Amino acid sequence: MRFLVAAAVAPLLLALAPPPGVPQKKLTIERIFASPPISGQTPRLLKLSPDGRYAALLQPRKEDRERFDLWAMDTSTGKLRMLVDSTKIGGGEISEAEKMRRERARVGGSKGIVEYEWAPDGTSILAPVDGDLYLADVATGAVRRLTSTLATEIDAHVSEGGRFVSFVRDQNLYAIDLASGAERALTTEGKGTVTCGTAEFVAQEEMDRRTGTWWAPNDSRVAVECYDEAKVQVVTRAAIGASGTKTFEQRYPAAGTPNVAVTLWLMNPDGTGRAKVDLGSDPDIYLARVDWSKDGRTLYVQRESRNQKRLDLLAVDPSTGASRPVLTETAKTWINLNDDFHPLRDGSFIWGSERSGFHHLYRWVDGKLTAITTGDWSMTGLVGVDERDHRLFFTGNKDGVLESHVYSVDYLKPAEPRRLTEAGYWNTADMDKAGTRLLVTRSSTDQPPQTYLADASGKRIAWVEENRLDASHPYAPYMAAHRAVKFGTLEAADGSTLHWEMITPLLEAGKKYPVFFEHYGGPGSQQVKRAWMNPMAQYWIGKGWIYFQVDNRGSPNRGRAFEDQIYHAMGGVEVEDQATAARWLQKQPFVDANRIATAGWSYGGYMSLKMLEKAPKGLYAAAIVGAPVTRWALYDTHYTERFLGNPAVDPKPYQSSDALEGALKIDEPFLLIHGMSDDNVVFRNSTMLADELQAANRPFEMMFYVGQTHRPAGEGRQAHVQNTIERFLDEKVVSTNGD
Repeated sequence: MRFLVAAAVAPLLLALAPPPGVPQKKLTIERIFASPPISGQTPRLLKLSPDGRYAALLQPRKEDRERFDLWAMDTSTGKLRMLVDSTKIGGGEISEAEKMRRERARVGGSKGIVEYEWAPDGTSILAPVDGDLYLADVATGAVRRLTSTLATEIDAHVSEGGRFVSFVRDQNLYAIDLASGAERALTTEGKGTVTCGTAEFVAQEEMDRRTGTWWAPNDSRVAVECYDEAKVQVVTRAAIGASGTKTFEQRYPAAGTPNVAVTLWLMNPDGTGRAKVDLGSDPDIYLARVDWSKDGRTLYVQRESRNQKRLDLLAVDPSTGASRPVLTETAKTWINLNDDFHPLRDGSFIWGSERSGFHHLYRWVDGKLTAITTGDWSMTGLVGVDERDHRLFFTGNKDGVLESHVYSVDYLKPAEPRRLTEAGYWNTADMDKAGTRLLVTRSSTDQPPQTYLADASGKRIAWVEENRLDASHPYAPYMAAHRAVKFGTLEAADGSTLHWEMITPLLEAGKKYPVFFEHYGGPGSQQVKRAWMNPMAQYWIGKGWIYFQVDNRGSPNRGRAFEDQIYHAMGGVEVEDQATAARWLQKQPFVDANRIATAGWSYGGYMSLKMLEKAPKGLYAAAIVGAPVTRWALYDTHYTERFLGNPAVDPKPYQSSDALEGALKIDEPFLLIHGMSDDNVVFRNSTMLADELQAANRPFEMMFYVGQTHRPAGEGRQAHVQNTIERFLDEKVVSTNGD
């Protein structure tokens, strides 16, 4: 195998100069996970109001990095103020269903306000807090409490016409008339195994669809999903906590087992006038996306086949529920769902597709799709639409896979997209309904996340959070030791280009350093990019380690030929590419070839096991195995069957991809970490692994976190995880194989 290096690895210069007069300190794990956030104020859920007049965001409190308040900025003045103080409202207990919804949204450890929604007229914001609903007036700051019950109201929305607030309580959809305050149940069948108005487990966890309620633009009709879990297998999930163990009978659709039965209803705002949507003759499908046309005369439904190789766009009559197919996407492997569908006033619509081999934008007119963007690069998400000037705004990597930028293009006269953001950064963005204002969040390897307001040309109007690395910044006392990130490439076995990133200490001539080789490796997540990194990377540098990551085949944003190589073969090319990088590292004169420790979490934990199982002795010195999948048949339908197929039809890909059967081949020391209440990668994955190794009298280390889900929450626990990892590596790698 031939190794290619795109950039020579030379001694790296300091990336940041500390502000004058700021005493410098040594970075510690405890400080990284303490408040205020060491990377500065990093807003969450940035959204422009539909009219672009205001920007809203969630800000962490300085004294509690996990509690968020709602803030708003007047985009005409740039004035930012707290709109809702989470410490002054709420205080109730949330339901188990809401806890699980938060896990699905990856905010399970957060407190205060974790989600919100703009009213369509842009004058108010709906904010759920601790199980009840509040409506905040943006101009006055007045907060109106809408519900006050022992039950938890979830999946709340302001209707498109602004007359109602809908929510799900006790498995049924309700609506409040905002003028009168009257509350009405729109569905009553929600009981037992039936739930109406919200999304099922796999839709939330794997399909990025978090709602089951869609209001028509004029409030004339509302589309409501009801799902029945009767045929979904029941698993007993033990939530093992410090004060005892609770068990939950959870409906969990493991790969190869039945999914929920989905129905979609159309009804009036009071629940009358029901019509059932015709979703086709095959009941074993996924309800992927639901959208309304601009005039409210058509409901668009995206229906995905169980094998995820076919996606149909259906046009539905809102009065009768009758449907007809508009277009179909097919794939030999699987279809990646997206949120690029956008109906236009003239009856055409924007559509995202990977039919060219790369994700691009198209316009559908009179039954024909016309490409708007083209090329061997990926459009990564539609941000906004300006119908007046017929422009689309989107993110993509046209200027290089290591950066994400915002671009604009004329959808009537497609030409070369115009980049609107500054080179050298990783950018994300939000936009107002008319496509006149942008909220851009960016970071680089030497700049923690910043957010600014821009006009449609990309010109910055005002900072929302500049997060300047000045003397007052929480990171200022640690800047002298901050080391620059170096990027390069390797060649995979099939000739594919693999991108890597590396941080080294100040290299001393003749000295060799251990490597903290972190990885994720799974589909859907790009790790190597020009973005601010978790400060733990710099911590390892301060301890005398080299930090390294590489993106293997199967990772996103590189086109389908690169991504599809894991189809029916997970744990194959990803493991091979990580090994390619490890062998290259061993050849570097400043690397201690006997002290490369690998670490991963979730899919990365699975990868740690597979990397040890397949590697020749001496390639890796030790591994961190965090919350791993050990047997893919334990994981859910939509994710697992997308890549490995249905095990009830063909079990072979599962047998070759599992990590459990090869565990006894592992000779290297490893640390197994898992939350004992994990409902995503269920704890059973680790207990099965532990049992297998113990029965065979094979040594390993483990740390299980009581009451914790997929990632331990809380400053103390997060610090405990990292301290545990460091102690393990000190014992198994540093002291054992020291100079």
